[in-house]
Parts: sequence; C-alpha cells; structure tokens
Amino acid sequence: MKSPRAQGLFANWDRLFQEPFRGITSDGQVIPDLYAPRPEGAPILAMIEAVNTLLVCMTPEQRKASCFPVGSQQWRRWQNTELYVEDYGLRLDEVGEPLREAVMTVLRTSMSPHGYELSRDVMKLNRFLGDIVGGPVVLGEWSYIFCLFGSPSATEPWGWQLFGHHLVLNCFVLGAQMVLTPAFWGAEPSYADYGPFKGIRLFQDEERAGLTLMRSFSAEQQKRAIVAHSMMGGDLPEGRRHFADNLHLGGAFQDNRIVPYEGLKAAGLSALQRRDLMDLVEKYLAVLPEGSRRARIVEVERHLQDTHFCWIGGFSEDSPFYYRVQSPVTFIEFDHHAGVFLTNAEPAKFHVHTIVRTPNGNDYGFDLLRQHYETAPHHNQQHAQQQQAQHRHHHGDGNYNHHHGDDPSKV
Repeated sequence: MKSPRAQGLFANWDRLFQEPFRGITSDGQVIPDLYAPRPEGAPILAMIEAVNTLLVCMTPEQRKASCFPVGSQQWRRWQNTELYVEDYGLRLDEVGEPLREAVMTVLRTSMSPHGYELSRDVMKLNRFLGDIVGGPVVLGEWSYIFCLFGSPSATEPWGWQLFGHHLVLNCFVLGAQMVLTPAFWGAEPSYADYGPFKGIRLFQDEERAGLTLMRSFSAEQQKRAIVAHSMMGGDLPEGRRHFADNLHLGGAFQDNRIVPYEGLKAAGLSALQRRDLMDLVEKYLAVLPEGSRRARIVEVERHLQDTHFCWIGGFSEDSPFYYRVQSPVTFIEFDHHAGVFLTNAEPAKFHVHTIVRTPNGNDYGFDLLRQHYETAPHHNQQHAQQQQAQHRHHHGDGNYNHHHGDDPSKV
C-alpha cells in the first residue's frame, strides 16, 4: 500500500465510491421500469436458516463488525485484489472452522451446486497460487471477508456479501427474489496440476461458448463484433487497458460507469446464433438456484433484440481474448489477463477474470430496494433517515478504512 500505484488505485476507488449510486448504463441515463419485485422461487427459507445459524455462532464483536443496514453503501466497498486493507467484516482466515463452515453453508444454500462449487474452487485455486509463489498467508483458501446486510427475513429485504482475491459475491434478497450481482470469479492460474487441489480447472465452458459464438459469425459479422484485434497496444484504443482491470470495464467501484454498446447487435443474428448467444449467457446464470436462474433467463430473452456482443483479440485455439455481452438487463465480461503473480507479460489463457453485473440500477438489488421503500409505508421514515446518513457519509473524510459496522440490533 506504500507504492504509488496502489495508493493511486485506492484513491481513485474512494473517489468513485463517494459518487451516489446510479448503476452501469450505456449512455448515462438509467432505463426505468426494467425490474419489479416478484416471487421467483429463491430458496429463502434455507438461506434464512443458514444465516441465523451463522449469527448464533458469531460473537457480539463479530456481529458489530460484519452487520450493516440493508440500504448501506457499504455494499459498494468490495474489491478483488489480494490486498487486505479492510478493518470490518468477518475475515474467514481469522476465525475457526465451525464459523467458516457456517459461512459456506450460507453460500451453498444461496447458489446452485455449480455456483457453490465454482466459488469454492476459486478459493482453492487462490491457495494454489499462494503455494506456487510462496505466499500462502496472503493468497489463501480463506482470504475472504463476509458481511451481512439487514436481517434475514421472508418478507423484508436483506443480503450478504463475500469478497477477496478473484471472488466477489453480492447477494440481495427480497421475498422469494434475489440478485447475485456484482459477481466476480477469476483464477491465476485457472487450473491446478499438482498438490491437494490437483484436477481443478475453471472457465472452460465460458471460454468455449464464447469461441463457439464468435466462430459462428460470418466474416462481416465478425468484423462488426471485433472492437480491436490486439489485447495490448496495436489497434486497441488508447486508455482502454487498465493495469488493475486489464480490459474489464465493470470491475471494482465501477458502479456508475457509462459503457456504450459495442459490436454486434443480436437483432441481426440468425435463430441459431441467438441460441448460441443465450447458451453463452446461461453459462453465467448457472450459478443461480433454479427459480432465480429461470427468471433471469426470461429477463434476458425479453431484451435479446437489444443485446450486444463484442470481442477483442483473436479466436484461434491459442488466442487470448476478451468478450462482453451487454443489454439493458445484463452485463457480462470475460477476459484473459497478463500475469500478476505469474510471469506472463501478455494475456494468457490460464489467467481468467469474469464479471457479471445488473445494469440500469439493480446491482446489489438497489432498484428493487428502492421500489420496496417506496411501496412499504413502514419504510418511509427509515429510508429518509438512511438517505440523510448517506448524505453525511458522502461528505465525510474519504478514508477508505473509516466505515465500520452498525450495531446489529439496529439493522
């Protein structure tokens, strides 16, 4: 954190955090009426039971450090580096196995079996990287922070968050509806070839589905889909690449980023190509429990004509690449990265980052939360108080570490 690069990164992140939340948009204007509270079959009873069991296991001090109001801007403080700068939350490598397992039960009940396995494998590969470079204390299986927002309820809004190196999960719940974005899964390297985690290999499906779609296009379609042929320099627009995010645009603290549509619009695709596009999207929705997954598929299909697909890089078997799927209701990025801890100076296929967001104001379920506040009379006064608190926060001292947990009795 003493390095100018790290200081500059975190200072910029804090500047972005001070901006009131709007959501990722394509032109700076949030499209209204895209989302609505409705039961979608989320497994809330199992989730509530898991969180209540976790709370019983936590000390009062741990609850105070980890629990926040559901409308807190603390949701937006996640970051995906290996740097441990937070002074809040439940740090999993600093607690015993029973508490860690209770947190993992929250994840297990909130996601599909695939989503849970993917998240745990990311954590395991983080430890694999730590073993490779001789830094298992910094890069560990449990180097992650857990926070709870609101109180688990079948009718009132609440949620949880887990974040650390290569893994970020934000899970908002309202009734039988949930939002699991922003979400980030990554790995360097994306497979383990020895040691206790030998055989874990991630992101093959996401890579293959992207290539399948790109290769299905005609030469003219490929020309329109390609934003740049080079991952570094060359015809890549100046400033497009960032040392921390590489080609990602939806990374940490980019909650309000304006990302214009680029590439090929799905309205011009054949029926088979649209099927391949949905197959690609469903690779990312597979992390959700069944009811929520089906609801998101319907939502994406409703806006399929306005969905855009863009590509950077080559599309041979050996080529590293970046792609983005973007519509009014979904924002998905896949990127092959250069080495951070390993020695590849240019992007390689064994270092992968993926990001999923819900644009136009519903990351963290904030648009659903806004509608809940507006339609539930008992929340009007509480919402006004939180808006006042947020106003005070945005005019605070700007210190990245100054925001602590609230008394859970007031959550």
